Amino acid sequence: MRYSVEHKQETRARILDAAGQLFRSEGYGGSGIDGLTRTAGVTNGAFYGHFKSKSEAFRAAVRAGLDELRLGIAELKAKKGKSWLGAFIAFYLGPKRTCDLRQGCALPSLSADVMRADDETRGAYETALRLVIDEVAAGLPGASLAARRDEAIALLALLSGGVTLARAVADEALAERIAQAVRRHALAMTAQA
Repeated sequence: MRYSVEHKQETRARILDAAGQLFRSEGYGGSGIDGLTRTAGVTNGAFYGHFKSKSEAFRAAVRAGLDELRLGIAELKAKKGKSWLGAFIAFYLGPKRTCDLRQGCALPSLSADVMRADDETRGAYETALRLVIDEVAAGLPGASLAARRDEAIALLALLSGGVTLARAVADEALAERIAQAVRRHALAMTAQA
């Protein structure tokens, strides 16, 4: 039986979504093909019809996660205009920090696994990260593109690091304190840009 192009695209999207969720919540080492196919509701054969390996699925999930971040930033800039940055910082340290880890941002939840990944995955991550940096930089004030990119890098590192710390502690009061401190410093840093 031959499947339509639309069916194949839907199946790939389901697998990719499941991979993104599992890799975020369980890490690369904690996720296997069986769990991934179970979550996606597909067979192992369907998985291997779209991805040659777990590492290829991880690479695709990393790219998709960073693309989601970049597109979300672009959408926020289009909706909020000059006030996009404050809205982004508040969202990132609020709902995006406290949501289920499977729905969290790829930057804090997948970067540690990327550090241990193969060169091809690290290259894909770097390419996608550069696009995120450029998207943020395009919305920052400043004279030179290089200076705006540096600000974007610092902002993304501060936010993703803050989310990582806040998610790692059990004490909700401390997690909120971390988020508030990061929010204050991110806003102060970008006000000077």
